[in-house]
Parts: sequence; C-alpha cells; structure tokens
Amino acid sequence: MNIERIRALRGPNLWSKNTSMEALVFCEENERIYDRFANIEMRVRSALPGIGSLRATGFEQNNIALAHILSRAALRFQVEAGSQVTFAHVSDNITTGYFRVVVQYEEEDLARAAFEEAHQLILAALAGQDFDAKAAIDRLSEIYEDCKLGPSTGSIVNAALRRGIPIRRLTQGSLVQLGWGSKARRIQAAETDTTCAISEEIAQDKDLTKTILSAAGIPTPKGKLVKTFEEALQAFRELTLATKKGVVIKPSDGNQGKGVTVNIVDEEHLKVAFDAAKKYGSGVPIVEEFIPGHDYRFLVVGDKLVAAARREPPSVVGDGVHTITELVEIENRNPLRGEGHGSALSKLRIDEIAIARIKKQGFTADSVPDQGVRVVLRNNANLSTGGSATDVTDNVHPALAEMVIQAAQQIGIEVCGVDVVCERVDESLEAQGGGIVELNAAPGLRMHLEPSIGKGRDVGAAVIDLMFGKNENGRIPVVAVTGTNGKTTTVRLIEQILRYNNLRVGFTGTEGVVVNGHLIDTGDCSGPKSAHKVLVHPETDAAVLECARGGMLREGLGFDMCDVGIVTNIGEGDHLGLNFIDSVEDLALLKSVLVQNVAPNGLAVLNADDKHAAGMAKLTPGRVLFFTSNPDNPVVAAHKAKGRPVIVHEGRVINISYDGLEKTIDLMEVPLTNNGLFTFQVQNVMCAVAAALGLNVPFNTILAALGSFQSTPDTVPGRFNFFKHKGGSVIADYGHNPDAVSTLVNTLKNIPAVKRTVVISAAGDRRDQDIVEQGRLVGSFFDDIILYEDACQRGRPDGETLQLLQKGIAQSASIKQPQVVEVRGEFKAIQMALDQTASDHLVLILIDQVNEALQYLQENTTGETTSTLI
Repeated sequence: MNIERIRALRGPNLWSKNTSMEALVFCEENERIYDRFANIEMRVRSALPGIGSLRATGFEQNNIALAHILSRAALRFQVEAGSQVTFAHVSDNITTGYFRVVVQYEEEDLARAAFEEAHQLILAALAGQDFDAKAAIDRLSEIYEDCKLGPSTGSIVNAALRRGIPIRRLTQGSLVQLGWGSKARRIQAAETDTTCAISEEIAQDKDLTKTILSAAGIPTPKGKLVKTFEEALQAFRELTLATKKGVVIKPSDGNQGKGVTVNIVDEEHLKVAFDAAKKYGSGVPIVEEFIPGHDYRFLVVGDKLVAAARREPPSVVGDGVHTITELVEIENRNPLRGEGHGSALSKLRIDEIAIARIKKQGFTADSVPDQGVRVVLRNNANLSTGGSATDVTDNVHPALAEMVIQAAQQIGIEVCGVDVVCERVDESLEAQGGGIVELNAAPGLRMHLEPSIGKGRDVGAAVIDLMFGKNENGRIPVVAVTGTNGKTTTVRLIEQILRYNNLRVGFTGTEGVVVNGHLIDTGDCSGPKSAHKVLVHPETDAAVLECARGGMLREGLGFDMCDVGIVTNIGEGDHLGLNFIDSVEDLALLKSVLVQNVAPNGLAVLNADDKHAAGMAKLTPGRVLFFTSNPDNPVVAAHKAKGRPVIVHEGRVINISYDGLEKTIDLMEVPLTNNGLFTFQVQNVMCAVAAALGLNVPFNTILAALGSFQSTPDTVPGRFNFFKHKGGSVIADYGHNPDAVSTLVNTLKNIPAVKRTVVISAAGDRRDQDIVEQGRLVGSFFDDIILYEDACQRGRPDGETLQLLQKGIAQSASIKQPQVVEVRGEFKAIQMALDQTASDHLVLILIDQVNEALQYLQENTTGETTSTLI
C-alpha cells in the first residue's frame, strides 16, 4: 500500500460539507482482498479498540482493501487525540488499485499526522510487528494541543458559528477573521480588532494603569516601581510600616500571573519574589501594598459585566503518605489539567515561588503533610499557575459592577479582565476597602467558560454580540459561478451590475483577481485560494467567484455557502479523463457541490436546456431559478406553473418571471448579445440577470449595466473579442473544448462572409476523442484552417495534437474540403491568418496564451476593436 498524495479539502467538497483530508492510495492486487487481512484486523483492533467496523458500507466483503482500514485508523487516531470528527469515506477503482481515502478533520496538522500513524500501524500489522499505539496517540495529542484554538478564541469562534458568521483562521495561532470582506472583523484570542493599541499599552504598564484609575477615583493599591533589590527593600519597608500589612511584588508589565508573589511579610521571602519577578517583562518589578481578601476576576465586555469568578490559589491536600512533590505529581494526572491553556485547569508546578511559599507554611517540597492539611503552592490565583475558579457572577453588587466597568472604560479596553481583591462581591469596594489591582487587555476566558465550581458563562457570545449587531452575520453577498463554458463572461457581467449598484466588487476568474477595480493577482485564479483573497479583502462589498473544477478537486470550495450559485452548462464536459473525473456524470456531480452549498434562503440558477445542470435542482437547499433558450422547455413550464422564478429567451427578448416581477429585456439594448444573435451570450446575460435578481438589485440598474457592457479584451479577455482588419472581421476566443467550438461555429453561421478562416490548436490534456471532435467541427465549417502547436501541448509529443485535429478534419471531408496548413508557434499562425484576411472575410482565432495573443492582435490589426459584428 502506497500513499501517493494527501491534500486538504478546506471547504465543502465532492465528499462532504466538512473539511476533509483526501489521500490517493494505491493498493497492490493482493492488498484488495479483505479475507487476507484477518490477522491484520486483530492487530489493528488491539492497537485501536474503538476503531469500529473495518468493513465499509456499500462494498462487497471481498473487495475491501487496506485502504478501508487506513481510513478508519486515520479517523480513530484523531478521535483518540481529542478531535471530534466522525466522517470517513473510501472511493475505489478496484480494477486499477487506486483508492481515494477521505477523512474529516478539524486541524490539518493533526489529520496529516494521523494518516502517517495509521499507515505505520498497518505496515507493522502486515509485518507482524508490535506498534506502540499509546506513544502514537500521545504524539498526536501533543500536535492537537499545539494547533487547536485555545478555549478563549474557541468560545468566540463557536459563538460566531452559532450566529452563522463565517470564520477563517489567519494564522496557526489565535488570529481569526470573523465574516467576509468589508463586513469582517478580527480577533486575537479574546482581543478585538477595535482595541486601541494605546489602551493595550497602558494596560501592560501596571503602574500607569493604577495612576489613571486613581485619578478617576477608583481604589487601587499603593506601590512603586523598583529596579534593584535595594529599591524593592526600601519600598517594602515603607509600605509595611504605613499599612501594617504585607506587600505584593510582580512584573510591572507581565501577564498570566507569571512572577507574581503576594503577601510577602519578610525580607528573605522578598528576595526570592524579587528575583522571580525580574525574569518577566521588562525586568522592572512593582512593589505594592497587599490588600487582604479574595482574588476576583471580572470580565467586562463593552459596557456590560458578563462574568465574575473568585480565583483560588493552587494547592494540594495532604494524605499523610505522599510528599508535597508527589502530591503535585498525582494531581497533575487529573485529566482536567494540561499544559498551556487548552485544558480546564493548568498543571501545578514547583518552582522557586512555590518552594518559598511552602517554606512559609513550615514545609519543604519533600515534606509529608498530614491527612487533610492544605498546602498552598503560591498565593496568586491565576489559572495559568494551576489555580481554580468559582463563578460568582450572580452575586456581584451593582455598585461593584459599575466600578469595574468604569475601570475598563477609563483605559478604553473593549474586552477587559479586571482583577479585584476584596473580601466579598456583594458589597461595593468602598464599603470593604478592596481595590482594583490590574486590567488585562486580552483576558483568558476559560475560568468563566468552565469554572471549577458554579455555572459556566457563554462569554464568547457576549464578545460576538459586541462585535456584530443583533441581525448581522458578517456576510457579504457571494455569487459563485461554475459550468463548462461561459463562466468568465458571466462573472464579468455580474460584477458590472453590482458595481452599478454602488458596491465594491471583488471577483475571480481565469485571468486574475480584481477587487474594487484593482488587479491584485494574475493568472488562472478560479480556485479557492483566489476566492479567499477576495473574501478577506476589506474593500469587498460583494464577491463574484468563478469556480473551476480543478480548484474544487484540490481544495473544495473557498466559502461555506453562497447567496447565488450558477451552473451555466455541463454539455459534453471538459478535462474528462483527469483526476478520476472520467465521464460527464462525474463532472456534473463535482459541479453540483456548488449547488449543494447555496444558502437556504439563496438562489440556484440552473440551465434548463442542459439535462445535467437541470438535474441539480433537487440537490440545493435554496430556491431554484431555471433559464432557457427554448420557450417550450417543459421543465421551465412546470417550474413557472408553480409560481417559481424563470428566465426565458425568445427571439430578440428575454422574459423574466421572478417573485411577482414580470419584465422583458430587449436584446437590441444589450450589445454583448449582438442584437440577440449570439445565443451563448444571451445565456450568459440570463445568468447575470438571475444573480442580480437574487441579490435584490433594482431592475433599472440591471438594464443600465447590461446596456453599457462591451465585449472587449479589457472587459472579457479572450471571450469573443472582435477586431476589424483590412475590411474583414477577426474574433479571438479561448474556446478549448468541443462544446465551446460547437457554440462558436453555430453562432458564426449567422454571420455572412466571403471566406471563413480558423486558427486552432488543442490543449494536450484533453482526451483524444475531444481533440478529434474539435477538428471535425471546424473542418465542417471553415474554408481555411491554420493548425498550430505551441505552449498548449501539455505533455503530448510534438505533432500529436495536430494529427488528432487532422483526423477530425478528415472525418468532415464529405461536408467540406478546407485548405489546411500546419504552423509551429501561436503568433506565427495568427500573423498568417491576418496576412490572408481581406474585405468581408471572417477569421476565428482560438487563442491559448490569452493576454499575449490579445496584445498581439491589438498591435497588428488595422481597425478599431469593436463590440459587435453587425
């Protein structure tokens, strides 16, 4: 068994709406018979007892291969590591031995590692060797802990998802985008994108924070910054003399309770605490008065107190048997305790601060405390140092709540953790002599989400409610377009309509990515990576995305769902025979992924004249609009009879029936269609009109945009671009499959000409039969045929594509006897056609290097670029 390729499908895909890992696996013939694997099954089950059935549903028992075991092992390893995944699937080609193993994932790094561990497990089982499953699961668990979102970020992300807000993780850390385009917001852990950098800077400076709060009449402990131990000792003596209480020493710009020691009452303890505090932040500690009482954390979001917790310092309870060090080790086995911030509780640790605190209680780390004796490991109660929390939100006095809200607003922090020391929360601070000791600009939320005692609070939802209005979901209008032909023109038409509707539009296509009129990427940009560039761009008010088959296969869709999903056509397909898409039915199934992910209140726009596209109507959760160029189409008639939306092309008009709107578009007013003669352009117009209606664009705006749209190299490069040359007409088009060539030939039959010439090559990654068919189509219509080979051979040997085209031309000999010449080089072929052009000649140039060829034509034709032929 060999894993030849693994790729992450990061959006809805051919197999599932879930993010999935797809592995291309080859199994030798003797690895495709399940009965051979009885001993292997026993060994795999021994390593992963919870793996479940290894016999895939829907497959014959004797056809189950090692690939099926791989899928279930890769899934189970992720589950054992802590990931909540459930979906696994195997698609096989039993005759070739290739299998596509698909397994759901939450974290990509974990899934890749899980595949590797599953592979090694199977290889060990085949060899009869032992496999250390526990070590593998430990490795995977560590990967999962490193890459998954922490509880703070995770709670906000989960709250966003419940609101229908799309999310995209921007880094391996906790920087996350919520929403799309101009409506997007960002968080970094619990910090929002509108938190002022100055406010954050103030909060990091604990001395400055206290100064500002004190000036506003908010009680804070007295203290001073110290650079040396001598200064710390002087401050300690002054404060203890004045307050008759101990002191606290901590980094002046630290976080997570690191280096904090409280209630220091002697100079020996002060030295240990000073040395610990200097290790963090700028190395300049602060010494301040100790306020007796409990340590509370109040969470302020906007102008509301949303949670409060009493934090207890980390401790162990003696049993009369184990040392303090051993008690810490035992407690750290608690599954609730983990490294970092991914667990409900952090592991306890014995460091210099803990040793000093233990000593103050009359113990050493090797002491054995009596049964029931509690030993405190440090006085500060941060969860990151192993402390615990008790929820007290419902008990907070209104005056105290108002005080902590005022403190957060004094500094200007939207999501603020306010640390308060006081005896109780059901009284005001003034009444009990408590004080605010710190403000935190990026507070940890886990103590409120999963307190050790008390009710968990949905603080993530509070952050989302702050960032997004009640009825907002952070989404912008998204239109997705797929099909065999017409995608690019349809995208450009929709972009123009939406731009006329005063929206800043981002769109993708085979020629690049454009946002608000600015080209931000070039090349074939019809995949999910390009879609992401549009959806993360802050100037995007609406997105129009071309979705080609390659991107869907490589990564899935670049969005979770769209408002309008368009299938222009399927026809006889294109790129068949590549990447396991062997038939038109396979292609239609892949393209239907887009239709399946139309929003429930969205619109699926389907070509009723194409049986494969029309058949997708039953797959979409949204409404369906059918369009047709056949007024008698029974599918459209039945749909309209039910009061559902349709658009019908009849003669020189388009008739629209949409939610009570009955309108007609005169194609004489739509230049792209050449007065309605170019039926393929009429289909593109119908798609664009349907999308605009689905996005509630006013009808008059639609008409104005269509009336101004010109088919030029600038607007739709390589899509039926017209040039005048020596009195003849030249058309440049990127038609590269039999359906496109057939459409072009049928369209040009309406154009009178003395002589018709075609310049054609064929992309080498098409099937032989598709190249032959293109030759037959042009051979039956054109008088002169110039064949060329250049950059489009795509792996075929020299001359092979021309031989296939010649074979097709020969098949059309009974209809026409064209003059055929072969040329090496695209531009040489183009120039040959231009040299032979004369008045009333019609030349079709099927270009391959789109931008370069169009530039060449603009520079070497004698007339103006035009938008129509007649």
